[in-house]
Amino acid sequence: MNYEEFKLTIENNELPPVLPLYLQALWYDAKGNWDKAHSLIDSLDDLNSCWVHAYLHRKEGDLGNADYWYRRAKKNRQVTSLSDEWKNIVEALLVYS
Repeated sequence: MNYEEFKLTIENNELPPVLPLYLQALWYDAKGNWDKAHSLIDSLDDLNSCWVHAYLHRKEGDLGNADYWYRRAKKNRQVTSLSDEWKNIVEALLVYS
């Protein structure tokens, strides 16, 4: 699946059944359901989930918590817009799925 196909699943309200949890979290975030997104990755500690977790806390405005998760993901906090960061993460993680 590529980025455009992923975006289309969001527009069509059709969550793909085989997405890893970290991509499901980004899918729900795009649908405006931050709580569902966070609940999917809250107990995960792999690098990809930590990256999504960091992004979600940045979006929430909790930068201290976000920075903790960025460190766990071995990433730096982005200085781009949240929408650009979301796109960057989705594109990167689709490569692994």
